[in-house]
Amino acid sequence: MARNDEIFRTVGTLPPGELSAFLAVAQHGGFRAAARSTGASPSAISHAVAGLEARLKVQLFLRTTRNVSLTAAGKRFADELRPAMAQIDRAVAALSELSGRPSGKIRINADPAAAEQVMDTLILPFLAAYPEMEIEIAGEKRLVDIAKDGFDCGIRAGSLVAGDMVAVPISPPQQHIVVASPEYLAVAAPISSPADLVHHSCIQLRMPSGNLYRWEFERGGEAIQIETAGRLVLTNSRLIIAAVQSGLGLGYVNRWAARRALADQRVVQLLPDWTPHYAGLSLYYPRHHHMSAGMRSFVEFARKAART
Repeated sequence: MARNDEIFRTVGTLPPGELSAFLAVAQHGGFRAAARSTGASPSAISHAVAGLEARLKVQLFLRTTRNVSLTAAGKRFADELRPAMAQIDRAVAALSELSGRPSGKIRINADPAAAEQVMDTLILPFLAAYPEMEIEIAGEKRLVDIAKDGFDCGIRAGSLVAGDMVAVPISPPQQHIVVASPEYLAVAAPISSPADLVHHSCIQLRMPSGNLYRWEFERGGEAIQIETAGRLVLTNSRLIIAAVQSGLGLGYVNRWAARRALADQRVVQLLPDWTPHYAGLSLYYPRHHHMSAGMRSFVEFARKAART
């Protein structure tokens, strides 16, 4: 116990970066997850923790090829250190609030298409309004635990947001639509219902799960899924629209992504009665989580932008 007491007395002399790296690894259970949460590289996090262990002359983590876990000394150290570091963070946030100029970085996890959709309406205007703020967007289709993975917030379709999150609507309702080029329709069989799609070449979408997306339709309370077929498999709407414009076949895409092609009549919407609107995009964040002054400013900015 005397050895541990000596460790805690030396905390004030330790580099803050090493302490932050240690807490990040302790919270996220690994060096890569800690790196994602802080924006540092895994090697930088590893070196910081190794430096801290060398200064303290004690092992803080048990490391295997598959797992990283706290030692008994590391657990006590983390338990004692967290309140102090949280108090420092609150003090810094308070100074930022008093200055009236929020600063710092906001890390956002977002569906790539959603991030593209709000770039001009939210992200860029916010950065222009708050020149001391930074934003980092990790675009990925799979859903993640934003708190566990070190993100301040997420942006996705409102229907995908978990109930324990605070959700702020930031876009109009969304719609997925079937599109085709005029050239394709000039020689293709007529399409009057989703059932007709089995007779057409349909460009496929590969989901993050690895499965091919089954096209979804609804009308008058009737919901159906159609397993389509085609010679091309892609992973995003932008590529699908390009293939549709070439006349290769039909595509099922977000209307926002197809807006320019629709306006220029390079593609035509089909089966409009079968593709109703659904919930728009939401900015979401953990309900019980300390928010920095910058994050609060971002949320309020998003609320105002959605109302205009």
